Amino acid sequence: MHAFVSLAKAFGIYFPKAHKLGKPTPELIEQEGGFSVTLFKNNLTTEQLDKLGLNDRQLKAVEYVKEKGKITNTELQELFGVSKATATRDLTELVEKYELFEKVGQTGAGTNYIIKMGS
Repeated sequence: MHAFVSLAKAFGIYFPKAHKLGKPTPELIEQEGGFSVTLFKNNLTTEQLDKLGLNDRQLKAVEYVKEKGKITNTELQELFGVSKATATRDLTELVEKYELFEKVGQTGAGTNYIIKMGS
């Protein structure tokens, strides 16, 4: 029991620090009278992205940026056949709500979205 308490305290310290540093939160699962801990290298795995609740366009946008390095609002519109407003909402959520993307540039032409450091 002492080892469990020590481990729980360690994770109590680790979880907030991991989040603050942009690292994915470890997953704790109770099973068969014990528990398992899963530590993720990054939070851009398909499994981790699915847990966030991103819509299909956002999931595909993350994959696109992982492959190409960046995406623009216009590219998102063209890739998915959506309006500028919809593309803007998707990208804004990826920046502000999910904290996966970083906006490079101001507003308008020349603005790109890249993977946020620590994601």
